[in-house]
Amino acid sequence: MCMQDFAKLLESKRAGSVSASCLSVVLAVVVGATLLHAGPCPLAPARVAMAKQDEPLKGGVNGGWFLEISDQWPGQAMAIKLKDTLFEGKSAYQDVKVFETETYGKMMTLDGVIQSTQRDEFAYHEMIAHLPMFSHPNPEQVCVIGGGDGGVLREVVKHPSVKHAVLCDIDDVVIAQSKVHLKHLSCGFDHPKCEVLCGDGLAFLKDKENAYDVIIIDSSDPDGPASGLFGEEFYKLVHRALKPGGVTCSQGECVWLHLPLIKSMTDMCRNVYENVQYAYCTIPTYPSGQIGFLLCAKDAATTFHEPLRSATQEQLDEFQYYSSSMHRASFILPEFARRKLSITLPPLAFQ
Repeated sequence: MCMQDFAKLLESKRAGSVSASCLSVVLAVVVGATLLHAGPCPLAPARVAMAKQDEPLKGGVNGGWFLEISDQWPGQAMAIKLKDTLFEGKSAYQDVKVFETETYGKMMTLDGVIQSTQRDEFAYHEMIAHLPMFSHPNPEQVCVIGGGDGGVLREVVKHPSVKHAVLCDIDDVVIAQSKVHLKHLSCGFDHPKCEVLCGDGLAFLKDKENAYDVIIIDSSDPDGPASGLFGEEFYKLVHRALKPGGVTCSQGECVWLHLPLIKSMTDMCRNVYENVQYAYCTIPTYPSGQIGFLLCAKDAATTFHEPLRSATQEQLDEFQYYSSSMHRASFILPEFARRKLSITLPPLAFQ
């Protein structure tokens, strides 16, 4: 039966000579035959293609968005909507890009990984600087390894006790572009107490002994030019470069993604230092919204989880994340991480 025959039956139904149930059966037969003759639904291939998703997502700029995809955090991605590309280039070590974003201000990426955004950078820079600085009774000589955007230096010089702070970063392009585009970070470069050097941090520390009260290692992830800053040789150099009672703080990855690496780092540092602790902060644009800090001291009596000094009112007016309470709370780890890292601290007393 063709559609023309079905039309004649429809006229008969209107005339009352064909029942509604009979018409329904005939309609099903006609439609089924029509589809069988026509072959597969033309939309089916599109559905199959969408389901398979044969084209994998690629990191970088896609349709006005920056997409962060990395083997260091498999199975997840971060996307930031862009307004403009301010700089795009390649240094001797890595791809360097600076963007203006829709909601996070200016953003720097290295090898496709977000390093800082104007909206949330203060969380990381304040904590990596002030956790060790407030854990030392009188930090006068400070060294920053990495940190070429300037954010750590900006925080270090907020401590009146500091007499000299030196920064050594391997990538001159990062330093230069931070001065041009990230002035909210690089403002510390021009402080009279600061010295900025471009070079290998490991080589810089090789001839240093009893030189610094605090050493801060603001490195990128271990997959790249910062790989040398994650080994035992480097941490032994840092230990020798610290004065008696000195402390160090390093970028410590994320417990949700890198717990085996963090475990190996803490175990390694316990072979070198008398006191090793781990803290963390939250920051939206870092993988899984969290980043940790590995703190080590030459003196076993150093009490990292309790600040030795209170921030001045002037400091508190400038801080956006750090406080004495946040300092204490940052050492309270979720149980899965505390057990894995074998961390034992007194219970936190809330006032």
